[in-house]
Amino acid sequence: MQSILKKYISKLALLVLLIQGTGCSKWLEDKDVDPSNLSPDTYYTVPAHADAAIAAAYAQTRFINGGAGIFANNFSMVEMVTGTAKTETGQNTDLNNLIGLSYNGDNVFVNNWWNGAYSVIAQTNLVLEKVPNINPMDEAQKKRVLGEARFLRAWSYFYLVRLFGDVPLITKPVDATSPDLLPGRTAKETVYKQIVDDLVEAEGAGLSWTDATGRASMGAVKSLLAEVYLTMAGQPLNKGAAYYKLAADKANEVIASNQFSLFTNYMDLHSISMENRTEQIFELQYLSGVADNPNQGILLPNFKDVSAYGTEIGSTVPTLQFYNSFEAGDKRTVDRQGFFYTSYYDGGNGALKNLSAPYIFKHFDIIANGTAGVKGTATSSLNWMNMRYAQVLLTFAEAQNEVGGPTQGAWDALNAIRSRAGLTTPALGTFNQASFREAVWRERWHELCYEQITWFDMVRLRKVYNEATNAFDNFVGHKFPDNGATLQEKHLLFPLPTAEMQNNPNLKPNNPGYN
Repeated sequence: MQSILKKYISKLALLVLLIQGTGCSKWLEDKDVDPSNLSPDTYYTVPAHADAAIAAAYAQTRFINGGAGIFANNFSMVEMVTGTAKTETGQNTDLNNLIGLSYNGDNVFVNNWWNGAYSVIAQTNLVLEKVPNINPMDEAQKKRVLGEARFLRAWSYFYLVRLFGDVPLITKPVDATSPDLLPGRTAKETVYKQIVDDLVEAEGAGLSWTDATGRASMGAVKSLLAEVYLTMAGQPLNKGAAYYKLAADKANEVIASNQFSLFTNYMDLHSISMENRTEQIFELQYLSGVADNPNQGILLPNFKDVSAYGTEIGSTVPTLQFYNSFEAGDKRTVDRQGFFYTSYYDGGNGALKNLSAPYIFKHFDIIANGTAGVKGTATSSLNWMNMRYAQVLLTFAEAQNEVGGPTQGAWDALNAIRSRAGLTTPALGTFNQASFREAVWRERWHELCYEQITWFDMVRLRKVYNEATNAFDNFVGHKFPDNGATLQEKHLLFPLPTAEMQNNPNLKPNNPGYN
């Protein structure tokens, strides 16, 4: 595991900070620091260093969209294994193995998710260790930075524990003499406790309810905590009713704050002016010329000339079965207005042409790709959505129903999602707990598709949406209609990366089915 733990060694982590953080020019003007002798002790000395350090942690979150070999980015990993996505390019073997459920620890996506999440943790551990000692520093600013660091560490461990199960729990910076240089795996329940502890601490950090700059907000902290409680209520921890109530109560705090609302128009999902506000609770930040959104060409149809981008990959596209599973009249399927498009403009700005298949419009950057009569820029500043208010509403509806059956509040939350989609929700009295449960699950599949959420719902529920029956199959034994791949017990977890297992014998054994 030495390859990932290098990210914990202070000087290397600091180098990442200096390259990626903001405030670097101020540091370069600090005459008391010799740039040839950088170390955490000499760097973490003034308040600007704290802001630069947390900015570096935010920069690391973009690993989700980092490259994963030819014609693919990391986000595709947890989409391809849902059965709702496929690829139009065959060159990336690791991507194909995910789709066919034949991956192992050699898979580059698996390695990248592991290393990416731990790189965020490495940076936040440095922040949490070093920033408290910066003096003088405004206490409110210090508290805010530490709260954001705890949010990002919890955010990262939440991905790791759901993907890999028992994982090393490291909460301090690591150097060459650290006992955590070759750590063993920590029981998942202990990891979840750390996640909850970090988020509860972040709740007390004085963060504002919203943050238009893209930093973690109180809304983001509480929304993530609601999702954590919902997950803990289900598999594999099975904490049940008490945690469903915690999830419902925490989601309701976000709802009752009146700080968030659904966009009235799905097109606002593509609007740079609406980023980090209204419905977008937390996003990965992008800015053209500084950190371009790398997913536009990846998501475009495979070389059908519909964009200003010269390379159109078709790496991740919807399966026809999933696209057809949306209800008749659902606005989310309206061409170039909802979550999909089946036609677009020649070259991005020419004549409209039929594409003969659905593609993902939810993440489409109109400015970068182009639109009718307007040539695209081929560089994207569009943020990548990570937590939306729609998810909070559906989390509340599901959790509240599990507490004691459908209530008016739970129905209102579900109805808000469906009403925006132009759909009628059956009256509250027509539902029982079981039928309402599946109604909410269906909306989670359809509303939150292609946002790195569906896979985690499958694992915590041990259920998979069946497009043909509009019902839910057991996870184990479900067959993907597009390619016939069948989910097995081992697929409830991903394998640990082979390189980490080879470098650190304390990680053995691998997850069941991957030895």
